[in-house]
Amino acid sequence: MRKGLLLFLLLVSLTARAEQWPGEQWSTGPKITGPAVEALETYAFPSRDDSTRQGIRTDALLIIRDGQIIYERYAGPTTAQTPHLTWSISKSLMATVLGVAYGENRFKLDDPAAQFYSPLANRPALKIADLLHWASGIDWQEDYEYAPLKSSVVAMLYTRGHRDMAAFAADHPSYAEPGQAFRYSSGDSNLLAAALKGMLGPQRYADYPWTALFEPLGIRHAVWETDASGTFVASSYAYLTARDLARVGLLMVRDGRWQDRQLLPKDWVAFNREPFAGYKAGQDEAVPGGHWWLNRAIAGAPSPWPAAPPDTFAALGHWGQALYVIPSQKLVIVRYADDRDGGYRHNELLARVLKAVQP
Repeated sequence: MRKGLLLFLLLVSLTARAEQWPGEQWSTGPKITGPAVEALETYAFPSRDDSTRQGIRTDALLIIRDGQIIYERYAGPTTAQTPHLTWSISKSLMATVLGVAYGENRFKLDDPAAQFYSPLANRPALKIADLLHWASGIDWQEDYEYAPLKSSVVAMLYTRGHRDMAAFAADHPSYAEPGQAFRYSSGDSNLLAAALKGMLGPQRYADYPWTALFEPLGIRHAVWETDASGTFVASSYAYLTARDLARVGLLMVRDGRWQDRQLLPKDWVAFNREPFAGYKAGQDEAVPGGHWWLNRAIAGAPSPWPAAPPDTFAALGHWGQALYVIPSQKLVIVRYADDRDGGYRHNELLARVLKAVQP
């Protein structure tokens, strides 16, 4: 019995040592080359015209396999040292920060959001889980260039709501009961940021993303803007280098574990990856989980990115920002961009990456 136990512990130790984790710098694995990589670059890095901002305009493409960099390229003004605007990847970052707080027993998914943010007192049925599913029931218009005068998010970020974004979101009327229907909303994400402040108190809140998440992962150059009320703009305004964002992807590809520490509880990561039951196929470009996007077939509809495995999930942002996580392939892919015309396709990039990384 003792001999078997010692053999088991030895195998566990050898497996742990074999895993690659970044220190101050990422280690590099065998770089991918060949015609499939050229085809990937043809798609991702066409010649760009900064005067028109048309076409696919990739700023950074970074591929991590099994904890090592196997491909990295930058364009435009972006370099490996550039903290890039992530836009709505910030939403998934806030979900990851909340996962640490969840592991500290600061809240439960079924807790009323008003317990932590009093302007939601008139919505006693609204739960933290509902906000994470973009299912608050708040009547919100997530339009940008296409209908700016009717846009809730434009007003929140740039005009009458910008000083206190969570309060602006909370002041909107309802169109449905909480938890019943999906409607993508940057307002929901900023309500989560305000709720986190209520969980922690203002003093600890001010540096919590750093102490809870960034510093344990070795992220040294993150910037996260707040509004005038001191609340993080969870919807939009986190900035990270591609290599630093890839650390978050590695955390997620390894089920919330960072080296020998379970930084995110496994049930939290499972919640992130579980489709929202109230989502109807075709409502968005991917299937919503717990503030992450999933490559799942729903109600007979095909998966959003058929070229990628069904366990693929992602954090996505405006103008082509993406963090793709593929656990079955041990892959993390970071793409930063300045796409303005909607020509970029997630499935096309994923198809070319997966072909390029084949042995």
